[in-house]
Amino acid sequence: MSYQEDIKALSQLREAMRGKWADISPENAARMRAQNRFRTGLDIARYTAKIMREDMAAYDADASQYTQSLGCWHGFIGQQKMISIKKHFGTTQRRYLYLSGWMVAALRSEFGPLPDQSMHEKTAVSGLIEELYTFLRQADAWELNHLFRALEEARAAGDGAKAAELEQQIDNHETHIVPIIADIDAGFGNAEATYLLAKQMIEAGACCIQIENQVSDEKQCGHQDGKVTVPHEDFLAKINAVRYAFLELGVDDGVIVARTDSLGAGLTQKIAVTQEPGDLGDQYNSFLDGDVIEKAEDINNGDVVIKQNGQLVKVKRLASGLYQFKPGTGEDRVVLDCITSLQNGADLIWIETEKPHVGQIAGMVNRIREAVPDAKLVYNNSPSFNWTLNFRQQVFDAWQQEGKDVSAYDRAQLMSPEYDGTELARLADEWTRNFQRDASRDAGIFHHLITLPTYHTAALSTDTLAKGYFGDEGMLAYVEGVQRREIREGIATVKHQDMAGSNIGDDHKEFFHGEAALKAGGKDNTMNQF
Repeated sequence: MSYQEDIKALSQLREAMRGKWADISPENAARMRAQNRFRTGLDIARYTAKIMREDMAAYDADASQYTQSLGCWHGFIGQQKMISIKKHFGTTQRRYLYLSGWMVAALRSEFGPLPDQSMHEKTAVSGLIEELYTFLRQADAWELNHLFRALEEARAAGDGAKAAELEQQIDNHETHIVPIIADIDAGFGNAEATYLLAKQMIEAGACCIQIENQVSDEKQCGHQDGKVTVPHEDFLAKINAVRYAFLELGVDDGVIVARTDSLGAGLTQKIAVTQEPGDLGDQYNSFLDGDVIEKAEDINNGDVVIKQNGQLVKVKRLASGLYQFKPGTGEDRVVLDCITSLQNGADLIWIETEKPHVGQIAGMVNRIREAVPDAKLVYNNSPSFNWTLNFRQQVFDAWQQEGKDVSAYDRAQLMSPEYDGTELARLADEWTRNFQRDASRDAGIFHHLITLPTYHTAALSTDTLAKGYFGDEGMLAYVEGVQRREIREGIATVKHQDMAGSNIGDDHKEFFHGEAALKAGGKDNTMNQF
């Protein structure tokens, strides 16, 4: 419904009240409705799920149509990210938000900073989803408020053409609401616990939930050691739990991302249940490390023996009670994990790797696509990678393989600033610049995200300001490094009162009180200096 159509409908509603709503302006009410398009988190989840499904189809048709996101740990950070995207690119299309379990643990837990081991309160995850969407909805209200104020000015000036143009902008306003890919870790417990938390996340607005195949109570960050995976049957039960949560809440096209940590995980908590040779449990158990049993005396007290590839094998069990996988089987386990997840309800896969290497990722994806031709990845462009060193070493290795002289470079020291101006460094930067494009084209990556970039940007910008402000620069550190740049680069937060909703509040006061409204945005408001 257009703005004018809504005014007409509200006018009819007011007339039906026979004078009781005489002080209610249909135009003001229509304006408030336009500034609050999404009423509930489920409205958001259904809207964004449709967007994500359309984006997945577009990627299938053209791999250059990949999507991206940055991890945001606070609603304000997510809001400013989307405002910036609209300012610079004119649209939010194919740009999402990522909710990182790592950052929830490190920045949002009531226990204080925690490692990424699922020790934080599970409700902090759904709480952050709700917060992010609250700030994105406020960004809509803020942007539309400026359009409505401009509309009032155009009408007061008798500029009908400008007023018509502004009404068209209002009717065609693009929301800041975008899909969130939300990290549910390993599900925070059994399948029922996963289902309950997934419901909270969806009700808060999540259209896409990412879940990993680690043991909940042994969960580790994907870039740390000590990861323990679960048999496929256990993981599929949690995928089913998330799907049931989507279906119960009417988000029928909700998206599930199945993450495998098998490339870096050498341990499992359980031996899989198997009914017959070659079934899924038997395939999982075939990767277990162990020694062939030749005679009964080879079995000691407490040993666990399974039948593996037609032989009795004593599996290697650690003092922790965990079982060990055969060395070098990580990639094969990743491929089986991904195929199994996609064939049993997951929509996208996530492969956690130890380095950003297009060839390595493509090698696994090509094997997966032999079984699931439209397999698509969500990939972590992780800050845990030393991107500079990785790509300089990749260029070094490529040159060496080509027979090019690399004697001027020390491969182990390529991070050193002394190499910054070299041909190798320039080419490595170009490979880094093109990584997302190349990986989406060659390695099936539909969505590129950086899990915790705003953790690092907050630390870096704070360090820069603190160094100058508490040093010789004093107030100039803020003025030159922050405020002057905000003004010249058109950053909306320079008018922080407006960004926080002051002008919206003033307009509401006028709606409610008329000429008696006591407003904050008068001539003595110092925000008028900007």
